[in-house]
Amino acid sequence: MEQLVRRTRAAFQSGRSRPLAFRLQQLRALQRMVQECQKEIVAALTEDLHKSEFNAYSQEVITILGELDHVLEKLPEWVAPESVKKNLLTMMDEAYIHSEPLGVVLIIGAWNYPFVLSIQPLIGAIAAGNAVIVKPSELSERTATLLAKIIPQYLDKELYCIVNGGIKETTELLKQRFDHILYTGSSGVGRIVMEAAAKHLTPVTLELGGKSPCYIDKDCNLDVACRRLTWGKYLNCGQTCIAPDYVLCEPSLQSQIVEKIKETVKEFYGEEIIKSPDYERIINLRHFKRVTSLLEGQKIAFGGEMDEATRYLAPTILTDVNPNSKVMQEEIFGPVLPIVPVKSADEAIQFINEREKPLALYVFSNNNKLIKRMIEETSSGGVTGNDVIMHFTLNSLPFGGVGNSGMGAYHGKHSFDTFSHRRSCLIKSLKMESANKLRYPPNSQSKIDWTNFFILKRFNKGRIGLFLMAFLGVLVAITIKKYQAVLRRKALLVFLVIHRLHWSNKQ
Repeated sequence: MEQLVRRTRAAFQSGRSRPLAFRLQQLRALQRMVQECQKEIVAALTEDLHKSEFNAYSQEVITILGELDHVLEKLPEWVAPESVKKNLLTMMDEAYIHSEPLGVVLIIGAWNYPFVLSIQPLIGAIAAGNAVIVKPSELSERTATLLAKIIPQYLDKELYCIVNGGIKETTELLKQRFDHILYTGSSGVGRIVMEAAAKHLTPVTLELGGKSPCYIDKDCNLDVACRRLTWGKYLNCGQTCIAPDYVLCEPSLQSQIVEKIKETVKEFYGEEIIKSPDYERIINLRHFKRVTSLLEGQKIAFGGEMDEATRYLAPTILTDVNPNSKVMQEEIFGPVLPIVPVKSADEAIQFINEREKPLALYVFSNNNKLIKRMIEETSSGGVTGNDVIMHFTLNSLPFGGVGNSGMGAYHGKHSFDTFSHRRSCLIKSLKMESANKLRYPPNSQSKIDWTNFFILKRFNKGRIGLFLMAFLGVLVAITIKKYQAVLRRKALLVFLVIHRLHWSNKQ
């Protein structure tokens, strides 16, 4: 691993990943890879997660194609120097922010959306001009193998590498020094990643999970709410980091919600869910046993059917769930939906705030003031009102967690910023040295007063203003006599100062 990272760093230090033309060329090559290898990608996702062709395309392939379209269009704008405001002492200077690549980036993907969660951050890292090592999840073995095969066929082999393997390989990678690490997965492994990164002072982006709550208000269209909730909860067999983890509602709504979800499940997946091509499976036997163990001692209002041989677990609803039960102590990451009765929105807010900050918060209500209140009085990585999941699809919104659900964010421009260093740049002229006397010793009260004016704008607006205008008139005369070559520049500065004084006197 050390040798691989060294080779990748040497490729980055060659400078060829930095030019805009090269970044665009690599992104177009990645776009071509997705288009030309689409059937292979879909087949791999089907094998790993029992995804239908439509689900594989709509959940993963189209997301990447949309991200590539957006980045290819906007990247020339993002890499351009960003002008900043200047004060009077730097009025004639050049000041801007330059986004530069961090260096060698490590991306550790996840198994639940193995294509998207490896390739989407890769797009941002390439766009920012970095070299990248991608470690896909070994649990989605077919997709990981495919990525190792096709990435080198389309992208620069020295700058962009795929490393496959399990815990041993990941552990060895984390011993190496990177310039940024992005990890998607559990909070437990996230702590391990952060601890390893701290040894090299490497910044991290951690996309973790958590128990994302869904509050359903009594003032709500339950038919629409339960339809959208059913889609988001059982999408990918519940194996979505921002899936609604549990429902909070008043006791009177509980039975209605159960009935409406039951009807929607039948509409989505038919009478025999196990035969539906649109319903996925749990990734492996270990996770299957973990999720099914959460049902022990619970009141199953709907679902609960399972087949260990095929890792099938039906969409399941639990009612009257005790907040202290096992199913409420960890992220479910499966097709099990607990309903926890609460007396009011106040109690729901308190319930949410007493627990770790989730990756997402969902609120269904016809009362926009209530939705805004839930946003104001709780904390989560993201929020969607009157729907679920959909904030993830908008690349103008940063996607990331807070607290136990992660740190940092990506998607669209936010990916570019995550993998860039925003470098402060100020370029001054070697001329006009007399203007710098304010900052040179010996010091005096008059210099402090002038500094207040130029930097803090705290001069008295009365007599001092008139004095300044007179002083500036003398300065102009001296400038005309001694500094003919810079007359225009000085005149512009005088004009700006007088204009500022005139404006200040009007306030």
